[in-house]
Amino acid sequence: MFRTLLTAAAVSALMAGSAFAQDAAVAEGLRDKALRDHLAWDITEDLTTNIGPRVVGSPAMEKAKDWGVAKFKALGFTNIKVDEFAKPSWTRGEESGWLMAPYAMNLNVLGLGRTISTPPEGVEAEVALFKTYAEMIAAPEGALKGKIVVITQPMVMAQDGAGYGIAGISRRAGPVEAAKRGAVAMLIRSISTSDSSVPHTGSTANGDGVVTIPAAAIGVPEAEQLQRLAAKGPLRIKLKLQSSFDPKDVAWNISGDIRGSEKPDEVIVIGGHLDSWDVGTGALDDATGVAITTAAAKLIGDLPKHPKRTIRVVMWGSEESGGSSDAYLAANKDGLSKIVLAGESDTGADRIYSLQVPAGSLDHPVIKTATRVLMPLKIYLNRAPAAHGGADIGGIEEAGVPVINLNQDASRYFDYHHTADDTLNKVRPDELAQNVAAWASFLYLVADSDIDFRALKPAAAAASH
Repeated sequence: MFRTLLTAAAVSALMAGSAFAQDAAVAEGLRDKALRDHLAWDITEDLTTNIGPRVVGSPAMEKAKDWGVAKFKALGFTNIKVDEFAKPSWTRGEESGWLMAPYAMNLNVLGLGRTISTPPEGVEAEVALFKTYAEMIAAPEGALKGKIVVITQPMVMAQDGAGYGIAGISRRAGPVEAAKRGAVAMLIRSISTSDSSVPHTGSTANGDGVVTIPAAAIGVPEAEQLQRLAAKGPLRIKLKLQSSFDPKDVAWNISGDIRGSEKPDEVIVIGGHLDSWDVGTGALDDATGVAITTAAAKLIGDLPKHPKRTIRVVMWGSEESGGSSDAYLAANKDGLSKIVLAGESDTGADRIYSLQVPAGSLDHPVIKTATRVLMPLKIYLNRAPAAHGGADIGGIEEAGVPVINLNQDASRYFDYHHTADDTLNKVRPDELAQNVAAWASFLYLVADSDIDFRALKPAAAAASH
């Protein structure tokens, strides 16, 4: 009897090993095919060329919604859904800026996303310039009364984009904090790693109960010029920003499935965001994210047999204006336990350099296999647990859905992010294909497995029980 049990265990282990080897071979095939495939480029080109900028509330965004549905249908996805949700929209109007003293100079300004307007005639005032956000915060309430605040804090370049969160507070919270101190308007040095004169937009705080002031960004050389001038004497600036809000507008999350062959109710959610800012054509942010995840799922869908689990691609509809995450959570709250993993591609399309997986799964055979399959793509396994998988999956992540990070090199991403320069010619086709190869091979291994990330515990936690 004991010998029979040993034999059964050996056969079971052999079968499991054979299955892992077979899955690894399929994943390797997907990886290598993706490196030669052009679908992600074609999707990116189509979206940026035929739809263009896709700001929430614009006719182009509604056209993009229809484009997404048509693309899923054409590529053979099933269970295609369009989930509408309320999302107030903001539309940019006339904008101008001038340095009035010590001499006249045009300022190339770009209103921050969702900024309020100046009076129609604009606002003109003396400048209070701060080299850092912290310096401005140190000013007491009322100290900046009647002033236009200028913050010239630079952004630090980092492969993982860590400098963005630090520098970005000037944009996100600066106008609110300047308003508390009595300022009438604000200019910030663009949240940028470049030395370009092209300004960067991006959302600033707004909404019910938010007291703020009109705010815009200027390019790096202009910010440096103002900083030099301010060291010599007083500055005076005139700023005009016009925009409009529609509180009753809507946005859409669009999804399509590659249906699982054995456990179709177990779902892996991936995607990118369909919306963009109104400058540039949203190529790196985030047409490529939509293209990478759609192309990866399509390659898997073309296999003779689909993996066990369903892969669902979502084109989220309001990342730049906020709202996709909460809307997606609300629409899927009853099925969260069936979402086995989630991930988002939203840092451009330069090469993926590392993988992070949910806590406790590092030593699982699926992850070990994935590590080997990804190694030829020059992707290593970062042993820190995955977190903050993407703005649009933040809601379901907080609700307990495990996430992954396929970390893209962000060294140049913030040169173009949220600018008129975010265009197709900034996308590197070979690195775009490497992204697809990473997503396709990793997704297949998880989708054709029984790995339960929720059931796995970090080594330290497991040892304590």
